[in-house]
This record gives sequence, C-alpha cells and structure tokens, in this order.
Amino acid sequence: MNIASILHEKGHDVFTIKLPKTLLDICATLREHRIGAILIVDDAGKVAGILSERDIVRRIATDGPDALKADASDCMTSSVVTCGPEETIQAAMARMSEGRFRHIPVVENGDLVGMVSIGDLVKRRIADAEREAEDLKNYLYAS
Repeated sequence: MNIASILHEKGHDVFTIKLPKTLLDICATLREHRIGAILIVDDAGKVAGILSERDIVRRIATDGPDALKADASDCMTSSVVTCGPEETIQAAMARMSEGRFRHIPVVENGDLVGMVSIGDLVKRRIADAEREAEDLKNYLYAS
C-alpha cells in the first residue's frame, strides 16, 4: 500500500496559511479545523514551512505566554520533509519515526497534493492487518 491509497480515502484537502501570522493566529486555526499541524505556503502555493502543536508548546515552554505574540516564521520548520504519493506507508512511517515528526506533506511534481499524519498511517496498517487476519481465517475455515 502507498500514500496515494490513504489520500484516496481521506481526501486531498490540506489547510495552509500564508505569513505573516502570529503563533496565536496559528493556534486559532489549528483549533478551528481540529488539526495538529499546518503548512505555511508561499504566494505560489509551494510549501515554505510547517508548524505543529509541538512546535508551539516548545516555544511557550521557553518564552512563556508572550510566545503567542511571536511571528510564526520564527517557530516553523522551514526544511520540510515531504513524501510522494507513490511512497509506501512503511517508508513514510519509518521516515516520520526517524525524524520524530507526526505530519508529512505529500508532494507530486512540486505540487502539494495532500498531507498525512502518523495516525493516518497507523490506522491504515491496522486495517490492513485486520483484513489479512480475516482473509486467513476465512481461508482456513473454508478448507
């Protein structure tokens, strides 16, 4: 299974923003859309950064409540790791585990086509394992 199969099920919608925004603005957007990370895009719609709840918590831990007044560009990760739709779920999970991040944008031919979370990948792996177990059970009982 690959990333494209997950996007086919969950959709290709990705919440993005353009800068300038404060961390408080980002928090409001994350809350409004019930998401854990947001992509920052440039005027051409290309990925310029990613900002997660974890990034915001780290900044608040360092700077206290005043951190929410900071510009999002000071807190975002600008060297964003991406994957392609053809990448396997296992490869994407390994990359996310190694990098210790929970969201990965999906880019095809330089264009943003979706984003998946570690939760999306784990959910799919569990569903695949359950389906395989059911298939094996049916095979054994049909014999």
